[in-house]
Amino acid sequence: MKSFKITIYDKYIFSQVFWATFAAILLFTVVWIAPEMLLNTIKKTLEGVYSAKTAILILFYELPKILGKAFPVGLLLGTLFTFDKLSKDSELTIFRAVGMSFFRILAPVFILSLIVTSLCFVTYDKLIPLSCQKLMDIKGSKPVTQYIYTQKDEGGHPKLAVVVSRFSMGDMSNIIVLDFSKKEYDDVHQLSEIYVAKTGKCYNDHWDLKDLTEYKVNSDGIFQSIKKINQMDILNGESAKSAYTLMSYSTKRDRDITNYDLKNYIELLKKEGLTEEYRFMLNKYLQRFFHPFVCVLLAIMGTLLGFSKPREQRLVGFTIAIGCIFLYYITLPFFDLLAEKGILPPLITALFPPLAFFGGIVGFYKSKDL
Repeated sequence: MKSFKITIYDKYIFSQVFWATFAAILLFTVVWIAPEMLLNTIKKTLEGVYSAKTAILILFYELPKILGKAFPVGLLLGTLFTFDKLSKDSELTIFRAVGMSFFRILAPVFILSLIVTSLCFVTYDKLIPLSCQKLMDIKGSKPVTQYIYTQKDEGGHPKLAVVVSRFSMGDMSNIIVLDFSKKEYDDVHQLSEIYVAKTGKCYNDHWDLKDLTEYKVNSDGIFQSIKKINQMDILNGESAKSAYTLMSYSTKRDRDITNYDLKNYIELLKKEGLTEEYRFMLNKYLQRFFHPFVCVLLAIMGTLLGFSKPREQRLVGFTIAIGCIFLYYITLPFFDLLAEKGILPPLITALFPPLAFFGGIVGFYKSKDL
């Protein structure tokens, strides 16, 4: 198009699709939140676990996680419903009769889809991590995890292994330290000391262990002495910071982390040689950018499915739309697994679902003979 001017048609279609999409998002949110989340919140409120204010805040902060999925679904159903209605009312026939091409008809829908794409991106990047943190603060829950951190030399041999039985918010308990650094053979470092600490604290520049028992091991693998130690520092400098970051993020899901922090976490995983976790998180990071643009593809697909003959059954288009959405979300864990196990590169696993939608759009476009 040489020039584009906003016309009455653009305002009309934009308004129709906007309100249909809004209604679909609202319906999706209610259906998603009602069965379990709402009932559990009401139950705990009646039991006195939550106050009325706390219950409302919990439901409010649960919304971003739902909206991340509701935006593309709502846009697909909103465009489908609008254009199906226009087809049944013969309005699309009039638009085509006055010389409007499919792409000109699509223009206001495309603009709306870009707005929804931006909202979807911000939701995953900012709102969902923020809401997860707020929910944790409201519920007063502290994530607890077990973790094993291995410090390696340049050759990939272990120098120090730290087994943390319980970790929460920087506090550790029941820590086992395996020291391999004293004697080295050609193929492996020999275990020389074992330390068992009752408690410990993580700091940026070191880990502080208290109330330890030291077990010295000779070259034959036999304990030669046991003694008590009040305090000991381990993992000094950058290693302490890296281990703390890895252990802290092990309690979080990818959706709990902003794009910036997720990018830094991925770089740390690569540096530490945690290959499977690196591939999985890289796949999730790339999905953060590809998933929002699925909104654009679904808006185009909904428009295409809405182009129907006056007597054509409306159920056909909606069935195809629901099938596409179901297939998309049910296959995402499968692609996550392919990336994690290294069967396919993360770029391919993250990009394949949008490409599949694009292929479906091309097929529908040709089948509609537009």
